[in-house]
Amino acid sequence: MRHALIFAAGLGERMRPLTDHTPKPLLMARGKPLIVWHLEKLAAIGVHYVVINTSHLADQFPDALGDGSRWGLRIRYAYEGSVPLETGGGMLNALELLGQEPFIAVNGDVWTDADFSALPAEPVGFAHLLMVDNPSHHPHGDFALDASGQLHNEGATRLTYSGIGVYRRALLDEWQSIIPDSPDVHAKPPRFKIAPLLRAAIDRGEISASHHHGIWTDVGTPERLMLLNEQA
Repeated sequence: MRHALIFAAGLGERMRPLTDHTPKPLLMARGKPLIVWHLEKLAAIGVHYVVINTSHLADQFPDALGDGSRWGLRIRYAYEGSVPLETGGGMLNALELLGQEPFIAVNGDVWTDADFSALPAEPVGFAHLLMVDNPSHHPHGDFALDASGQLHNEGATRLTYSGIGVYRRALLDEWQSIIPDSPDVHAKPPRFKIAPLLRAAIDRGEISASHHHGIWTDVGTPERLMLLNEQA
């Protein structure tokens, strides 16, 4: 995989007041900005080209990260406008910058010790997701993972999607037939979540996954960020 996408366009509303002046992915976590941990991991596995979706305080990203050359990367910024496009709309907006091969997609506001080299270069279906144990703030999880590595929308043992996965462009091919009609869908560019596309593909048996048993944190509140830093 030579390409990656980092979602960094969120407004960070639950992180206020920390995000009043700093985008959430640029907040300091264990000594460096959250997003830098991802950039280092991506560079270490041979990714050369990273697209970063931006919206809230977008100008701060190129100021902080530049063109990516300090990590041996080439960074391009996909500005979404003043209102973020959600995960699906953001991925669709960035596709023209991502090439034709499968790419890694990473939420810019998570922290993990996961080894990105364990992700498959070529997912069997439309995507391969990294799953984690359910955190206390999301106890019911997202999807069920079976022993063969296939995801299911229902199941006795559910896990949480980490926000890290490998995607094929084809997942978005029929997004308009899957996403419920709404004014956001007809906006230019459209705004929608990726979850309905994943659920539809899971029903068709086209999404695989693996279970990361190590450290993972959704840095969604000041309290979680403080706990992450205290555990360093």
